[in-house]
Amino acid sequence: MTTKNNLAEAVVIERTFAAPVARVWKALTDVGEMKQWYFDLKEFKPEVGFEFEFIVEHEGMKYHHLCKITEVIPPRKLAYTWRYKGHEGNSLVTFELFADGNKTQLKLTHEGLDTFPKTPSFARKNFMEGWTQIIGSSLKEFVESDDAERG
Repeated sequence: MTTKNNLAEAVVIERTFAAPVARVWKALTDVGEMKQWYFDLKEFKPEVGFEFEFIVEHEGMKYHHLCKITEVIPPRKLAYTWRYKGHEGNSLVTFELFADGNKTQLKLTHEGLDTFPKTPSFARKNFMEGWTQIIGSSLKEFVESDDAERG
């Protein structure tokens, strides 16, 4: 039995949020909301073909992210390519949402990490830690606290 190598190396994060799907979808696709829990994007439109970029500084290095949306199925699925200016490699980030009553199950998959340079900066564990923080803490707190305030 063979397994696609990039799938074997994929980072998969699954979390359940105490917020309805529509609320989580808005947090994933509204640039004003994304700036509060994700990255400081100048512009974002949930449309196939839309390109966006952002720069993250980590341990003294700047990483210029270049992304292009490849799939949008409101309010269930959002996918975009994820690569770095000046570095080899191209990966795919997919957010999938599943309604569970008034809760939402989110599954994030980041595949293609094995196409990046084989250096400590691009180690799989860094992506795992980063996405765990972003999804499991920042996004969770954002959608749940906002929901409680409106409550």
